[in-house]
Amino acid sequence: MKSLYNKLNYGIAAVWIINGLFCKVLNLVPRHEEIVTRILGGNYSRTLALLIGCSEILMAIWIFTGINSRLNAITQIVIIAAMNLLEFILAPDLLLWGKFNSLFAFLFILLIYFNEFHLNPKKLNHHV
Repeated sequence: MKSLYNKLNYGIAAVWIINGLFCKVLNLVPRHEEIVTRILGGNYSRTLALLIGCSEILMAIWIFTGINSRLNAITQIVIIAAMNLLEFILAPDLLLWGKFNSLFAFLFILLIYFNEFHLNPKKLNHHV
């Protein structure tokens, strides 16, 4: 189980790094900045996209550290749900799969939940 947990952790962290570094910081997917513009306004959209991208990279680092992993998982779930709700309502035309994106977000949330609350070997061995 530890091996699957670790592999899923690396995969989850990779999603945050790809979206943060490549899509936002390096702006290799300009659609991400367009979404930021649509939701938060255009005056500082590049700066905000950079800050969001750096935050996503920090999320990946937090995942790798394993510190407060349950809080980390809950934080990820809340951020993904909030972000996707905003995108679903305010920018569905800019999403890769349109409103269908919410299904992938939901599946990602389930993966994060399952990985942390059912597979984490550190938490499984310490019953209260």
